[in-house]
Amino acid sequence: MTQHPRTTLHLAPGDPEAAIPGQAALRVVHETDGLDLAAAERAAEQFLQALGISTETESLRGTPGRMARAYAELFSPRPFDLTTFPNDEGYDELVLARNIPVRSVCEHHLLPFVGTAHVGYLPGRRILGLSKLARVVEHFACRPQVQERLTKQVADWLQTQLEPKGVGVVIEAEHSCMTLRGVQATGSSTLTSTLLGTLRNDARSRSEFLALAGLT
Repeated sequence: MTQHPRTTLHLAPGDPEAAIPGQAALRVVHETDGLDLAAAERAAEQFLQALGISTETESLRGTPGRMARAYAELFSPRPFDLTTFPNDEGYDELVLARNIPVRSVCEHHLLPFVGTAHVGYLPGRRILGLSKLARVVEHFACRPQVQERLTKQVADWLQTQLEPKGVGVVIEAEHSCMTLRGVQATGSSTLTSTLLGTLRNDARSRSEFLALAGLT
């Protein structure tokens, strides 16, 4: 069974924002078990040698360590505070962040895929700090992934944490496991979407989200 890193939510200790009336801040932490850079470096060296690549030259001597640190960075998103505010004005129109950079690693080949995400929601009782939409995307992208799961994880998580009237997530990405190897379909991209609540069930709301995201 595939093991995926855990997401932990807890009140941010000592966070002055958490004491502001009506404002809620949760610390979001991505937990990985057994991170061992020294072991990863040794394994990277053995991996390169098994492929017939010598690490004895000056230019390649530090490569195993760089590989280990690079993948550790790709798999370690920054913790962040999920800051929400009461929707005092009763705002009921779409909130949408477009062209959020996506950087992740295909879990089948451990090759990168990159692209953009469009994330929107119809507010309920609470609204979200705008930068947090990008933080949520980063949080779920920084692990071995498939694009379909990534898209759904972002949408489901926002639905659970905000309880909005609707959520929409669209990700378009280019996968190097498809463009650099195998079929070598250079320039191709993959589009995935998850729509929840009103954005799924109401045709006009769905069309508005897709139009504002530049997808129609």
